[in-house]
Amino acid sequence: MAEVKSPTKAEPASPAESAQDDRRDLLEHSREFLDFFWDIAKPEQETRLQATEKLLEYLRTRPSGSEMKYALKRLITGLGMGREAARPCYSLALAQLLQSFEDIPLCSILTQIQEKYNLQTANKAMLRPALFAHLFGVLALFQSGRLVKDQEALMKSVKLLNSLCHHNNHLQGQPLKVLVDILSKVPESMFEEILPKVLKDDLKVILGSPKYLELFLLAQQRVPAKLESLVGSVDLFSEETIPSLVSVLKTAAKSVRKEQKLPDVTLSLLRLSLKENKFTLFWKEVVEQGLLKKLSWSTSYMCFRLMGASLPLLSEEQLQLVMRGDLIRHFGEHTVISKPQNLLRFMPEITKYVSIFLEGCQDDPKRQFAMVVAFTSITNQGLPVMPTFWNVTRLLSSEALQNYVAWLRDMFLQPDLDSLVDFSTTNQKRAQDASINVPERSVLRLRKWITHRLVSLVDHLHLEKDDAVVDQIARFCLFHAFFKTKKATPQIPETKQHFSFPLDNRNRSVIISSFFSLLQTLSMKFRQSPDSNESRKPWTYRLVQFADMLLNHSRNVTLVTPFTAQQRQAWDQMMSTLKELEAKSSETRSIAFQHLLLLVGLHLFKSPTESCDVLGDIQTCIKKSMEQNPRRSRSRAKASQEPVWVDVMVEILLSLLAQPSNLMRQVVRNVFAHICPHLTPRGLQLILAVLIPETNEDEDDNVVVTDDTNEKQLEHGQDEDSDSEDDKDNKNSDSDDSDGGAESEEEDRDKDVQPGFRQRLMEVLQAGNALGGVDSEDEEEELGDEAMMALDQNLSSLFAEQKLHIEARREEKNKLQKEKTLRRDFQIRVLDLIEVLVTKQPEHPLVLELLEPLLSIIQHNMRSKGSSKQEQDLLHKTARIFMHHLCRARHYCRDVGPCAEALHAQVERLVQRAGSQTDTSVALYCFNASLYLLRVLRGNTAKKHQDGQTLQGADTKSEPKDPEAQATNCLDLNFVTRVYSAALESLLTKRNSPLTVPMFLSLFSRYPVICKNLLPILLQHVADPLRPRHQAQACTLLQKTLSARELRVCFEDAEWEQLIGQVLEKVAQTLHTLGEAQSKGEHQRELSTLELLNSLFRTVNHEKLSVDLTSLLGMLQSKQQKLQENLKQGNHSSGSNRLYDLYWQAMRMLGVQCPKSEKKNAKDIPSDSQSPISMKRKKKGFLPETKKRKKLKSKDTTPEKDAASGQDVVMADATPAAAGKDQPPSTGKKKRKRGKANTPSQVNGTPVTKSLAPNNPTLSPSTPAKTPKLQKKKEKLSQVNGATPVSPIEPEGKKHYQKALPTKEVLRKTPQSALPRKRARLSLISRSPSLFQSGVKKRKVARRKVQTP
Repeated sequence: MAEVKSPTKAEPASPAESAQDDRRDLLEHSREFLDFFWDIAKPEQETRLQATEKLLEYLRTRPSGSEMKYALKRLITGLGMGREAARPCYSLALAQLLQSFEDIPLCSILTQIQEKYNLQTANKAMLRPALFAHLFGVLALFQSGRLVKDQEALMKSVKLLNSLCHHNNHLQGQPLKVLVDILSKVPESMFEEILPKVLKDDLKVILGSPKYLELFLLAQQRVPAKLESLVGSVDLFSEETIPSLVSVLKTAAKSVRKEQKLPDVTLSLLRLSLKENKFTLFWKEVVEQGLLKKLSWSTSYMCFRLMGASLPLLSEEQLQLVMRGDLIRHFGEHTVISKPQNLLRFMPEITKYVSIFLEGCQDDPKRQFAMVVAFTSITNQGLPVMPTFWNVTRLLSSEALQNYVAWLRDMFLQPDLDSLVDFSTTNQKRAQDASINVPERSVLRLRKWITHRLVSLVDHLHLEKDDAVVDQIARFCLFHAFFKTKKATPQIPETKQHFSFPLDNRNRSVIISSFFSLLQTLSMKFRQSPDSNESRKPWTYRLVQFADMLLNHSRNVTLVTPFTAQQRQAWDQMMSTLKELEAKSSETRSIAFQHLLLLVGLHLFKSPTESCDVLGDIQTCIKKSMEQNPRRSRSRAKASQEPVWVDVMVEILLSLLAQPSNLMRQVVRNVFAHICPHLTPRGLQLILAVLIPETNEDEDDNVVVTDDTNEKQLEHGQDEDSDSEDDKDNKNSDSDDSDGGAESEEEDRDKDVQPGFRQRLMEVLQAGNALGGVDSEDEEEELGDEAMMALDQNLSSLFAEQKLHIEARREEKNKLQKEKTLRRDFQIRVLDLIEVLVTKQPEHPLVLELLEPLLSIIQHNMRSKGSSKQEQDLLHKTARIFMHHLCRARHYCRDVGPCAEALHAQVERLVQRAGSQTDTSVALYCFNASLYLLRVLRGNTAKKHQDGQTLQGADTKSEPKDPEAQATNCLDLNFVTRVYSAALESLLTKRNSPLTVPMFLSLFSRYPVICKNLLPILLQHVADPLRPRHQAQACTLLQKTLSARELRVCFEDAEWEQLIGQVLEKVAQTLHTLGEAQSKGEHQRELSTLELLNSLFRTVNHEKLSVDLTSLLGMLQSKQQKLQENLKQGNHSSGSNRLYDLYWQAMRMLGVQCPKSEKKNAKDIPSDSQSPISMKRKKKGFLPETKKRKKLKSKDTTPEKDAASGQDVVMADATPAAAGKDQPPSTGKKKRKRGKANTPSQVNGTPVTKSLAPNNPTLSPSTPAKTPKLQKKKEKLSQVNGATPVSPIEPEGKKHYQKALPTKEVLRKTPQSALPRKRARLSLISRSPSLFQSGVKKRKVARRKVQTP
């Protein structure tokens, strides 16, 4: 350990001198060292720990330097910071520092703390930080582990803590807590010496504060003799001290209300009572009679935590005292009446206490069993308060678990209500209803809870380890759900179980529903169990065998609902079919049919009438499906006019899906996956009829829906108009809720009034007035008593009839809403079958018939407004199946020859449907469906590729040339071209077309041959001046299509060059109006046109095409001044810079460089009132002349030196223009350093004379422009070889001192290929001009780096 000199006391310096010393210290240390102290105070724990560790490492290298003194000073200063979160951080850092450097005296640290934070001279504002600085300073000394070893520092710390105890308003008992923690670590001899200084001999003071009481209990535990000599003999559990104990415990409960923990003094008292054998007195007098008298939430929670913490410490008798006393009843009442958020906060604590108890007594099953039974016995009028899914049972041993299940079973059969700790809440006691307090109600509630508890136990059990327990629970539920005992027999242990209270229908219905929930749990755990093998039978099979055994013992056992002869015959046939399937258990289809048969067989006990017919049909279908030749059976079924077995099975599966059972849903999915290869068109229509009913959903279509409790057949086909009006009324009433409750209720009443009600009401009133003499001259004469009674009777009967009518209408509305909800849920379940068909059999021909029905579902649900969550789930699931599993499937139908004509017609319908939509998203689904059909029609040409699509280049190139290759697929190219040409015309002519550019880009990228046939339409609309927006779309399509490799392969070189020339002509026609845009559409057209032009220039440059670009150059030069004026005026400022950049990008490719912008002096800048741009950007200052960067000019350069162009020029046999001139950057571009040479300059962007031949003749308008020869590479090579490049555009009279290298030197380099070597995996939709531009820039930069000498 490094030696550290203790800081010596110095004479106090003046404030000015100390401030100078602080500044001098800051200047002496590095920034890294000072940052440690900032990081120590940060709230992130990792940052604090790393900063402290780095500080210690830094100080270990400089133990005797000024850094140690400064570190101590900063850490002590941080103890009293204003931010409360930073004080513990500095305290912990100081503790670790003192622990690492043991040579630092602790007394000196205390002295520095007292000097820094003097409590005597601190003002009122600084008193609180000073108090906390002393407290955290002592805490740092204690946490360093050295305080208990240094007696002098310990005594000073104890004295300081005693003085801090008087400031309870700020510190709130924290000094005493620190003092107790310190004294618990010191040796007993030192404890005896300190005890008289910290503990008074007055018992009232000791019992007046929880901290003093805790200190007293600590002294009694460690130094009882010294304590007795100081205070005398004290009995804390006497009658005189118990009230004080209750008071101090309540105070302790309030002090830890925010921390939500058990006070230490409470647990210490509990241990003292156990040690003195006074636990019974403590629990009854202090806890139950004292703390529970005047309850508060803090006291209640403290008692609950005390109960949980005491469980491992108690014996069996003491546990019985605790778990059957008043506190446990109060706990049960709190569990029942507390709000959910309070219960959720406290229930995990009780679970943790019980889990600790059960883990601690794994070798004592009786103790575990007693604990879970004790908590289960806490009941509210027969209903246990603990949740049925309480998972502490996973910690029980096997013996304790079996005993607990046996106890639950016995309590179900013969409930012992006297053994329960039952209670009633305050509101239940006030009610005093005699019908509620009867034992039958308590038994019903208890049995219901036990049933759910037994089922939930299986979730936490291991099927292999606890197989016997699971078997007991499953047999128990099955027997008592459907059977009853006639005569006990030893072969069936369940027959020996007798009920003390008879089992009513309500309990039996609960057992039935719980039994099928148990089946689902067992099936899931059996499927997920890693130990499950082929030799093990599923639980459904084992339960069916048990049920068959019970049916065969008809003398001892009988069914609650006896089977008829037909139902018993169906059961026997099912058992024989199971034996046949068991012989073929190696087939997965047999296993699926076996699961379905078992599940439906068990449902025969629940609903015998419905399940009997279904069971017979399933067996027939299974036998036919297991035949050797299914096709022969299908032909035999057609000959006999019988339905195919697959169709019957589909109907059965649809009926089973109507049941609200997740287990049945899973079994149906599994079975349908095995029969879908044999699916027929009629079977598919049965499925689609559920998803898309023939009639409107608002009308009735005889749908059978099943509820959780029973099955209802809702048939209604009347009052369609009134139903729709009721729906509108509901919407209107919902929207008017904010206007006022009274008005909305009145409007609802008015809307529910019958049309003839007002007429009848007027008749009754007129009849009453007629009896009183309405037509008499005396209008003020009142009605008589008899007339009033008759009128009241008529009105009451009339309004009673109207009330019944309103209630009937509301019931009808609720019935319709429930039916709609059940229908939607049924449709979501039926979509499982569609998903299975698409994923398991994507090559099935019937998959092609799913496109339009799924589109209809998507279109209907997206069109409906105010959709519920159920309808949204239906829409999302349908869209996911359509896009991910159908349209993007890798496999598809390969045998479409017979139906090719129908598929072409379907493609036409889908494209037309996409063009007639009002929603673009629906149109996208329709368009993707047509692309899927195109892929199917193209057939097996793409079979060798993994993604199921052709390689766009090679395959499509051979299609138009080789008729035999075209004949290999079923795609009629001419027909498809007509279909998509009409759609493209619609896109480029209609004002609001649902079709979009990305749709056609996807088509073009997948099928370049179709794209080739549609190019004339795009060329036609490029120069069409009617709609600028459509021109922009055509340009975008052309730009992203012509740059694709797939399309280039479809053309011969001559055809491709002719096409590029035609496109350039159309673009030239469009560019005549460049710079004259007035609207947003025209501006977008200009941008798209220039992007297309730049793309064409790159194509011409890469492929060295012979295209005449002279006219384009002249036309673009004529637009230069107009574009500069628009840029200065700020027209379309959001995109004018982009247009300007695109223009000069095209000009640079033609050899013309952007003119260098002239810098203006500050004096020449116009005033704010003259320039509109200056209003936006005001000059806020100036840069001094000394700060301005001066231009670095080389000695051998002239003011007219220019850099080489670096751009590829698209001119025939022409080199880059102004190759030796300074390249002024375009707007928004960064300056680049370029090589310079003595060449004439270019003025205002006008190109000087260019060379077209090797002898550099002058360019004339009559000379056609040709492909460039890459003169730039020639110049670079000449520079490498030491020769000065000669500008090809210099005047002929000027002397050339050096000659350029011959052309052969340049031709040694192979030009870069225009086409990429790897096929891009992305479609054209994801490509953009920026990507191509960035790629060109990267290639240019790489070329420039290679060629730079």
